[in-house]
Formats: sequence, structure tokens, C-alpha cells
Amino acid sequence: MVQDSSINSLEKQWIPFTDNRGFKAEPRLVTEASGVYLKSHRDTKVIDGSSGLFCCPAGHCHPKIIEAVHEQMKINTYTSPFGLGHPKSFALADKVAELTPEGMNHVFFVNSGSEAVDTALKIVMAYFAARGENRNRFVSRERAYHGVNIGGVSLSGMVNNRRTFPVTMPNVVMMRHTWTGEELNIKGQPEKGKELAEDLERFAQTYGGNSIAACFVEPVAGSTGTLVPPKGYLERLREICDEHGILLVFDEVITGFGRMGTNFASDKFGVRPDIMTMAKALTNGSMPMGGVCVKDEIYDTVIDSSNPGAIEFFHGYTSSGHPAACAAGIASLEIYKEEDLFNRAADMSQYFIDGIHSLSDHPLVKDIRTVGMMAGVEVHVEGSPGKRGGQLQKAMFWNGLHVKFTGDTGIVAPMFISERSHIDEIVEKFRETLNQTSN
Repeated sequence: MVQDSSINSLEKQWIPFTDNRGFKAEPRLVTEASGVYLKSHRDTKVIDGSSGLFCCPAGHCHPKIIEAVHEQMKINTYTSPFGLGHPKSFALADKVAELTPEGMNHVFFVNSGSEAVDTALKIVMAYFAARGENRNRFVSRERAYHGVNIGGVSLSGMVNNRRTFPVTMPNVVMMRHTWTGEELNIKGQPEKGKELAEDLERFAQTYGGNSIAACFVEPVAGSTGTLVPPKGYLERLREICDEHGILLVFDEVITGFGRMGTNFASDKFGVRPDIMTMAKALTNGSMPMGGVCVKDEIYDTVIDSSNPGAIEFFHGYTSSGHPAACAAGIASLEIYKEEDLFNRAADMSQYFIDGIHSLSDHPLVKDIRTVGMMAGVEVHVEGSPGKRGGQLQKAMFWNGLHVKFTGDTGIVAPMFISERSHIDEIVEKFRETLNQTSN
């Protein structure tokens, strides 16, 4: 247990996605945050190399967001989203629609990426019900992460996220993931692997294309360790979906809002989905919020399927479009535009990619995968999978660097406000920790 009397007892909280016993024996607490830096309870300075949890491209504690939330909370702390509304949720929807691909002008607000995925599943079901089509099969991908609600767990291909929860949605089939191990330390999209998209065509032939409702993919598989799509892969998925009337859903919870140097990954790769989920950077991580954006035809089909005066879509959350979250979202999107952060990310990406790839010569490093302002640094397994990654994440924090590890892969995702000196600091402290671990 913590002996520092200034810290409350840690026993009462059950911490998510964390080794609770290990954490409570040696906690890593953040007491303050500003810009690209965190401050620990030991009063040490830590550079945030993963933008929190890929959430904070504009930096921590941006004064404009703080002011916007404060002002909103003084005039309206809550409005029921069921049958009522408030101006800021509609204003935020307009701003989101300015960034989404052409023809995707309707957004349903939720409170997290997990809720966004489950909402997208329901929208798909409602759409085909409105069309009178009996499509009840979903396609996802090995090593996928689509959140932690039951729908998302059903779509997730990361075994530890499913192992303890056997009661999931039926009729979900998994395509192979795109990391073949044949091309290592690739900058950007691999040359090989387009043919893996044919898994979707094979499912269409096996089960009948008219039985498949939607194909869910992360344009860049994020939480599993930055798996960048091979050239032509996403384009081929789009073709197959169009051929069989399958909806293509992009999970852009991590890749959305500038992480690829573009508005969304769909813009980076030139492939438009039918539905897109978002969260994290929508509010710069300052307030819980997510959303599902759909192409106009989906919205119109669901809305027009019900009689006038009837509820068209029986779904929503108590805090959907919460006033404070909307204020934070509006402020965040304004900051991204005013500070030109998406272009800044695009301009900084090559320097970041080159810097991270300088670690490829380290004997502990197995592979490095990069695109935009995002990298996966995979280290060789030591003992059980994830053991070395967990040790590195802890050690890095006390060396002054926060990087989120998934298994044995560190996911580096710097803030868009980062200077070259910050990129250098992230790389240097990453290498320093690798050196300490290998000694």
C-alpha cells in the first residue's frame, strides 16, 4: 500500500484494464497535466507519448476548453436527450459534419467509443429492418478492438478481451488480420497483404452475401499495436461491400480527428465508409463523448420507415449529447482549426516516423509499424506474452515517459502540438528504457 499520507487509500477502486494488485503496490498517479507533460505524485515530470489514451492532440488542460465547459456548466448542467434538446448538441453536430466525408451528414452522440460501436451495430440492424432485409451476420477481423460492451466484445478479435465473456453475439465471423510478419519495420502501408481482403468475399460465398449486414474494421488496427492496412486492402473491402450490399463500418475512435494528418483515416486512404464511429479526440479527451456518423441514405431510410410522430430509433443514453461534453467538443474542433493541428500533424509525421524507426536497431525491438502520428513498437516476448511490455510501460513512466503498451507493443501517439524536441525526448526515453531492460 501507498505510504504517502497525501494520497488517499487505493483499495476501494477497481481500476480498468490494469493489474490492480501490482498498481496498488507501486502506483503511478498523475496529479497535474499541462500541454505535453504530466506530473506524478512523486513530483516527477513525464512527457505524454500516447496523448493520454490517444485522446489529447491539443495538449492537456487547454484553457479554451476549460473556459467553454465552465461557462456551459454555469447555465445548463443537464438536458434530457429524450424528447428535448439544447443548442450546443446541434452546433457540435454541424461542426462534426464539416469534417466527415462527403455525404455523411448525420451524427448520433454517445459517451464513449464502446458505446459508439454498439450504437453502430444497432443502426445497421435498424437500417436493414427498415428495408425489409433479413441480414443477421457481421464480419470483423482478428486482432480487432471495438470496445468493451457486449457488441464490441463480439466484434473484437483480441483473445483476452473475450476470454472471460463467453456469452456474445452470434453470427460474427472474423477475417484474418493484416500483419503477416513478412515485411518488418515498414513506414506506411505494406506492399503485401491486399489479398487478405478476399476473406470477406469468401464469407459472402460461404454464407451468402445477402446474409451479411456489415463489415467492421479499424482503418488502422490501433489497440492491437498499429497494424497499417496493406496497399489496396481497404479499397478491396469497399468493392466487395458494394457488390453484395454490405455496409462498411470504419471504427475511427483512435484514427479520427487528425491522427493520420487528415480529418479521418478514410480521407488518408481514400475510402469512404457507410458508417463511422468516433470518440477520444472529439473533445480532446476532456469530457466523455463519442459519436456515430452515417451516410445520409442510412439516416433517411431509418427515419422515413416510421409513421409521423413515432420514435424512429429506440436507442440512446442518459447523457447522449451532454451539454458540458458538447461545449468541450465545440471548443476542441475550433482549436484544431484555429491552430491548424491536423496539418501540423501531417507536417510533423515524417520527423516522428523517422525518429521512431531509429529504434529498430535495438536488440529488444522486433518490429516497428508507423503511419501518420502513430506507431507500434513491438518488442520480443520474454516469458509470457505481455510480460516485457508491462514492465517497459512501468519503467518508462519513472524514466519520464508515458507510452501505452498493448501486450508487447508500445503504441506511440504524440500530441499534435509537439515540437521536434518533444519527439526527440520521446525517442530518447524510449531507448533509455529499452537499454535498462536489456542490461
